[in-house]
This record gives sequence, C-alpha cells and structure tokens, in this order.
Amino acid sequence: MISGYEQLRVWEQAHALALAIYTVTKQFPASELYGLTSQIRRSVVSISANIAEGHARSTRREYAHFCFTARGSLAETRCLLRLAKDLGFLQSADYESLIERCDAVGKMLNALVRFLRA
Repeated sequence: MISGYEQLRVWEQAHALALAIYTVTKQFPASELYGLTSQIRRSVVSISANIAEGHARSTRREYAHFCFTARGSLAETRCLLRLAKDLGFLQSADYESLIERCDAVGKMLNALVRFLRA
C-alpha cells in the first residue's frame, strides 16, 4: 500500500518535470524573471503540489478534484512551454523532451483519476 504521495510514480514524474523546467528556465532572459519564467515555474510546481494535497484529503472524490486541478496546471505548463519555444527562449529539442514528459505525467494523472473514480 502507498502511504505517502512521494511514493506515487505520478508525483515522482511531476516533481522531476518541475526540476527539469527549473533547469531550462535558468537560461531564459533576465527580463522574463517576473514574467514567463515565474509563470511557467508556478504552473509546473502546481502539478505535484496538487497531487500531494489531494493525497492528503479524506475522500477519493476530493483527491480526484485535486488531480483535475493538477491536469489543468499541466495544460498551462504545456501552453507556456510552447510560448517559450516560439519566443526563442527554449530550443526545439528541449521543448520536445519536456512535452514528452508532460504527456507521460498526463497519462499517469488520467490513470489515477480513473482509479479514484472506480
């Protein structure tokens, strides 16, 4: 049995995605520190944070609600990554790699929601 959110593969992958995005956004222009850099970092951190918060809730329904919120944050992260690529702040190879990681987290979140709703 999984006793803590940190043992969930989806949380681990969402956390790893956040670390990767923090690494690539260090190279963004300084003028974007309080703009795109901050926004993309907040959205990606929100994914694992919502998984953790949902795990701490008392019902499956509440947990699923936070997983839906995490999915929304994931969609926001994908949108911001595209913007960063289109603005030339993110190389295509980095963009593709991060999008693949987003897709993997999304699939795991969908599976978790299906499990919680069963």
